[in-house]
Amino acid sequence: MTAVAQFLGLHPPFDALVPAELDRLAARATIGEFAAGAEIFDGFRDTVEELGVVITGEVGLWSLPDHLDGEPDEILGPGGVFGYFSLLTNAARGPRAVAMSASTVCRIPSDSVHAVFSSMAGARFLAGQLRLPRRIDPVRPRGGIVDELIRTAPVVGTPTMSVSEAARLMTERRRDYVVIPAGDGTVGVLTDSDIRSRVVAAGESGDIPVSRVVTPRARTVVTGTPAADALLQILEHGLGCLPVVEPGGRLVGVVGPGDFISAPGGASVSLRHQIARARSVETLAEQAGRMPFVVADLVRRGQPSHEVTAMLSLVHDAVVRRALELVLERHDDVDPDKLTWLSLGSNARREAVLSSDVDSAVAFDESVSDPEQIAVYRAAFAEVDDVLRACGLTIDVNGAVASSPLFARTHAQWRAAAAQWLATPLENKGMIMTSLMLDGRPIWGDRGLSGVAEVFGDLRSHPGTLRLLLAESLSHKARIRSMRDVLARRGGTFDIKTHALTPLVNIARWASLSVESLELDTRSRLRVAGGSPMLTEENAGVLIEVFDVLQKIRITYQVAQLDRRESAGDVLTMRRLSPLDRSLVAQAVREVSGIQRRMINLSHYAPIGEQD
Repeated sequence: MTAVAQFLGLHPPFDALVPAELDRLAARATIGEFAAGAEIFDGFRDTVEELGVVITGEVGLWSLPDHLDGEPDEILGPGGVFGYFSLLTNAARGPRAVAMSASTVCRIPSDSVHAVFSSMAGARFLAGQLRLPRRIDPVRPRGGIVDELIRTAPVVGTPTMSVSEAARLMTERRRDYVVIPAGDGTVGVLTDSDIRSRVVAAGESGDIPVSRVVTPRARTVVTGTPAADALLQILEHGLGCLPVVEPGGRLVGVVGPGDFISAPGGASVSLRHQIARARSVETLAEQAGRMPFVVADLVRRGQPSHEVTAMLSLVHDAVVRRALELVLERHDDVDPDKLTWLSLGSNARREAVLSSDVDSAVAFDESVSDPEQIAVYRAAFAEVDDVLRACGLTIDVNGAVASSPLFARTHAQWRAAAAQWLATPLENKGMIMTSLMLDGRPIWGDRGLSGVAEVFGDLRSHPGTLRLLLAESLSHKARIRSMRDVLARRGGTFDIKTHALTPLVNIARWASLSVESLELDTRSRLRVAGGSPMLTEENAGVLIEVFDVLQKIRITYQVAQLDRRESAGDVLTMRRLSPLDRSLVAQAVREVSGIQRRMINLSHYAPIGEQD
């Protein structure tokens, strides 16, 4: 029962319960094993008396009585909760639940779960579940649109009102924000935390106008935006609320992190929150251990691969930041305000999968210039590496980590190094370091451009270097089998990262650089570079489709490895793929290879750089 209690504590609405309450639920629960196709219960025929929680496998739900002979309206993976509507209303209101694969289900008696759903966490869970449509509209994004998450009319104030008046309005409406229209189509936002930090803590009077403390031109999202995209904005920028506006700028409503709890990816909200609250390395490692299961849930829900990888990357960021905080808290000899921590590689591009390792770099304030002082910081960063390993993350084996001398420099040193790589890319690992640092994204400290990105903004005035970088980018060929595979007689496997995704990512990075774009993720890089001399719009579109296909196959395969208790990796055993997936992999490699050949041919005579 301890394992059951721990499992429940990882999933909403049970994740808000204290250990004693989880133990009580687990003690009353029964565990059922169901073969594929077995009916768990039919909530339209009988009154549901037990709450179901999927532990392993998949459970299909039919939510409409006139649709029982069709496909399920929803398929739940581990952590999925079902039967609560009929259970709480004591009426035969559905759903019908059937095991889609061999499944283990935890069943909790009704008299033990009413208290769970009467809590704030339970109420939020129910509000989200009942508000979201049960059927997926094929013309809408999977998981719904942000409009569907709006609960109430927005709290709106005026620029001339005082902070005290705004606070009273927030209290009356029982909300922790007030939106201030600016009159030019933009909105400002004042939150409860803003009042505490900008007014109370600063010793300001409550009579000052909100215009002095409001966040102007707040981030907004347009109606019709996929809920997952809105959630990414909230998580990436740490927003307490996100105004929803029509294309013309009219305010429609406001959504916050709690509104996404039941939406696809919503589990990452709770997970990130618990990661941020971890008070010890042990607790952080325990919470980080939930990451693969969040990914598996998203994959089973059918979320697009770029949304899944973005969610995982955001959780990785949270783990790294908390690990850094826990380490620096016990080091009086380092100043957290004098460093900028950069995520590199797939995490920086928001393309992390279960096999991704952690690459990092640090840029110091110019006052941290003494080699001995930097050595003290690097020793602390080595402790961060150890914490991340304890959290189940893999540290880059090639040494692209902040604890390495090559990846811990002052801002000025990074700019100087980048200038040297720009001038002589064949020296001092110039091209390798350029590729690594161009993917850098700050997740701690100064969130501006890295020194490398600043310098390489002038790349087009160095056509020789641009051409060399192109040649390096195209040197990694897309292919089904390498000569090493042939000699080793490894015909039954395929390294999807090395032989398909890395060549594609390299093309995207170079193409984006050639048009002076600052985009980081592969899809956006291809989108902005489409139509450039070396990459047609059609080819860019093909590569985006190929990237999505390869990432979906890759991450689905890794979830299957997780289910088999294997380590997630990028070497696919082809016989484990469906015939369709094998065909898609082969076609994807042909597409990437063909575009590589076209770019190689063009590079022999097409002008590159300032001559374009």
